[in-house]
Amino acid sequence: MKYHKLYSDADGQSHWETVTVTLVEQTFAPPAKAIEISSADEVKKLLFLRLNAGWGEPVHTSPVEQKLICLTGSARVTASDGEFRDIMPGDVWHMADNHGRGHHTAVTSDDAFTCVIVQYD
Repeated sequence: MKYHKLYSDADGQSHWETVTVTLVEQTFAPPAKAIEISSADEVKKLLFLRLNAGWGEPVHTSPVEQKLICLTGSARVTASDGEFRDIMPGDVWHMADNHGRGHHTAVTSDDAFTCVIVQYD
């Protein structure tokens, strides 16, 4: 499993990286058989979000560190260094660019972009 991470460097420039999730086989829900599972992240909030078709925004930073899980639709997210990622259903985007030059997001699908957001702060 992998996810997209957008972060800011010391100069405030945002960049993409691909993160591989480590899974370890363990018993998670006894008496069920062991499954492959990652380590847990401590989180604070869970929200649902919808951006309608055609939605775009000014460049901004993420308000807090958070992960977005795309359910439907698609969006193009452009880092301040110019690299972009297309976020599609099933993709996970870790937003850690909460300072600096930020990013731009635009809905690219003909239908709404819907997602779950999990916040850390």
